[in-house]
Amino acid sequence: MAAAGFPSCGARRLNARPWLHAVRASSSVPEPSPSLPSPPETGALVDTPSSGAAATPASPPRSFFPKRGQTLELVCESLAFKAKGVCKVADTGFVVMCDRALPGERFLGRVSRKKDSYAEVTKLKTITPHWDAVEAPCQYASYCGGCKTQNLAYEAQIRAKEQQVRDLIVHVGSFSDKDPSFSKILKPIVPCDLQFHYRNKMEFSFGDKRWMPRDVSSLEEDQVDTGYPLGLHAPGFFDKVLHINKCLLQSEVANKVLAVVQDSWRDPELGLSPYNVRTHVGFLKHLMLRTGRDVKTGDQEVMVNFVTSCYKPNLLKPLVDRISAIPEVVSIVNNVNTSVGNTSVGEKEYTLYGKSSITEMLRGLTFQISANSFFQTNSYQAEILYKLIEDCAGLKGDGSEIVLDLFCGTGSIGLSLAKRARHVYGFEVVAEAISDARRNAELNGIHNATFVQGDLNKISDSFGNDFPKPDIVISDPNRPGMHMKLIRYLLKLKAPCIVYVSCNPSTLVRDLDYLCHGVAEEGIRGCYKLLSVQPVDMFPHTPHIECVCLLELVE
Repeated sequence: MAAAGFPSCGARRLNARPWLHAVRASSSVPEPSPSLPSPPETGALVDTPSSGAAATPASPPRSFFPKRGQTLELVCESLAFKAKGVCKVADTGFVVMCDRALPGERFLGRVSRKKDSYAEVTKLKTITPHWDAVEAPCQYASYCGGCKTQNLAYEAQIRAKEQQVRDLIVHVGSFSDKDPSFSKILKPIVPCDLQFHYRNKMEFSFGDKRWMPRDVSSLEEDQVDTGYPLGLHAPGFFDKVLHINKCLLQSEVANKVLAVVQDSWRDPELGLSPYNVRTHVGFLKHLMLRTGRDVKTGDQEVMVNFVTSCYKPNLLKPLVDRISAIPEVVSIVNNVNTSVGNTSVGEKEYTLYGKSSITEMLRGLTFQISANSFFQTNSYQAEILYKLIEDCAGLKGDGSEIVLDLFCGTGSIGLSLAKRARHVYGFEVVAEAISDARRNAELNGIHNATFVQGDLNKISDSFGNDFPKPDIVISDPNRPGMHMKLIRYLLKLKAPCIVYVSCNPSTLVRDLDYLCHGVAEEGIRGCYKLLSVQPVDMFPHTPHIECVCLLELVE
C-alpha cells in the first residue's frame, strides 16, 4: 500500500461546528468580524428603500447581522451540512443556511433563527431556479424530511456530496490540497445505480392528526387536517405526522403492503386507535417494513412489524389476514413497547404470521434479519461498499492476520473478511446485535470470528488484553464518531492499518485529524498518515454520505 501521505499540519483547536468552518474556509468571501463597521445590506434586503436625492443625508447603516423576521434576497452557493443551502448576505459575507435551497437558486428567504456565527432562513419564493433543476417524482418531496434533494439532478447531487467531503478534509481535517498526492488520495465519489426503491427498511408512524405544511409566505402556524395519518414525522417534530401513501425509496412490494394497511386500519369496525405521543393513549405506534431475499430462489420477502403500546393480537388479526395474502409477506411480528418513548424497539416481540426473521445475501454470505436487527439499509450499494472495505484492508489471504472489527453491529463487515483472516474480533454495545452476529457466523459456517458486547465509548486500560494485537482495525462508528478514549487506545495500539468507515463526514474528518495530527491540548500525538478517502453515495436524494478511509501507521 505504497502511497504518499499528507504531512502533519500541526495542532489545531477543537471545532464545535466543523461543517460551518468548512463552509467559511472554502468561500472567497472573507469571514465577517464584529470589529468591522456595519455596511448597509445593499441589494440584499427586500425592504431596502430607494435612494433619495443627493442632498438627502444617508440613512444610518443597517445592522451587520440579519435579524429574525428579516426578508433577504439570496443566492445559494453550495450545499453543506444536512444538504442545507449555503448563502451569504450581500456585502457582508455573513453565512446564512437555508433548507431546500439548491446551488444557483436565487430566492427570497425570511430569517427564522439567529445563531452567534450564522443564521437560518426559510425559503419563501424562488426567483430564479437552480442550475440543475428537475421535477421531483415524489409528491411529498417538498415536505418530507428524507428526500431533500430529489428536485436536483442526480449528477449534481453526487458532485455536491464529493465537494462537501473535500471541503471538510481540507479545512477541518487540515490535509493540504496543495500536496501533489491529494488528487490520488481523495477518490471520486461512487454513485448509486439504483436511485429509487433501494431501501430495504422503512419505519412509518401512526398519528391522530394529519400534519399539513404551512404556507411559508405567511406567518401562520402549521395546518392540521382531519383523519388519522400513517406516514413520516414532519421534519423537526416528534408529534406531527405527514400522511404518506407511497414512498419511492422503499421496495415496490413494501409499498404494496403499505397500501393495504392504509386502506384498512382506519375502518371503525376494527377498533384500532393511533397512539398519541402527548397523552400516551392509543394502540398503534409504528409500522416497520423490511425487505430481504429468499436464499434459495432470490425472490423478495417482506417482514411487517407492528409496534403497539400493548399486546392485543385480536385487534391486529384483521390486518394480519389481509397483509398475509400478499405472497411476498413471509413474516408479521408485533413489538410491544409499553414505554412513553417513541422508539420502535419493544420489550417483547410476538410472531403473528410466518417466520420470526427474513434473510438477505451479501458478499456471498447469508444473514438472518430480525425486526430489530441492524443491517445495511441499501443492500445493493452495500455490496460495493464492502468490496471497497475489503480492498482497503488488503488482507493477504493466507489466514495469518488478525482483524479487530469495532462497532461491528451484526458482524456483516467482519464476517465478510473472515474467510481471508486468521481471526476476527468484533465489539458492539448492542446485545441483540451481538447475538445476531454470532448467529450469522454459525449460519455461514464461520468459526474464526468472536463477537463481544462492550461499550467502546467507555473502554478501560485493560481493553485489548483478551485478544492478540490486530494487523488491521476496522472502525465503523455511528454518527457521533469515535470517543477520545478510543482514539487514545488506537494511537497506543499502533495497528499497521486502520480502515475507517463513516456515515458522517464531519465527525470522520475530526477523527482523521486526531489520528494523523494529534491534539496538542489533550497531549495526543498522531501517528498515522491518510492514504485514501473514498466517498460512496449510499442514499440518493438524501444528505447522507458514506466514506471509506485508509490510514497507515508511521513512526
